[in-house]
Amino acid sequence: MGRIGLFDLERHFAFYGAYHSNPVNILIHTLFVWPILFTSLVLLYFTPSLYTFPAGLSHGFLLNFGFVFTAIYALFYVCLDKKAGSLAALLCVLCWVGASLLAGRLGFSLAWKVVLAAQLFCWTGQFIGHGVFEKRAPALLDNLVQAFLMAPFFVLLEVLQTAFGYEPYPGFHASVKEKIDANLKEWCEKKQKKIS
Repeated sequence: MGRIGLFDLERHFAFYGAYHSNPVNILIHTLFVWPILFTSLVLLYFTPSLYTFPAGLSHGFLLNFGFVFTAIYALFYVCLDKKAGSLAALLCVLCWVGASLLAGRLGFSLAWKVVLAAQLFCWTGQFIGHGVFEKRAPALLDNLVQAFLMAPFFVLLEVLQTAFGYEPYPGFHASVKEKIDANLKEWCEKKQKKIS
């Protein structure tokens, strides 16, 4: 039932999951990943508009890089899984709307300071999660694009699975767990070789 290539949710989830097997690290990511996306969209609000609405129609929303990133994330998530992906897409759009309203209200001179503080706080938490609890470098060191693109969807799927027992299709979590276990075993073996 899984897909292949770019839209192989099992492969993406297993890659990301192999770096997030400690419950405390997963909780930290659940709390901090979406705020990182949100605050990034606040900053991207100040990028040049790709289209100018006629006077009075924009209501403070700009079709800029923030919108483009939101659309890419939303479409990618829907392609990965229609149900959870649609929820993730809705959350992305709500983040873009909220970030646009906040950025418009704060103005650039204050917004970048708020973004900087939030990003430093969230990223510090995530690195502590990896260093102290996971004891493994973050996924972004091995695949930056995949880590950034999958992080919000990964934590959403974690919450949906934990809270509601959701899986994109029957056997998804068992298959992913098998791949994660194999990845962790390979990583431990490499780590042991470096030590000896």
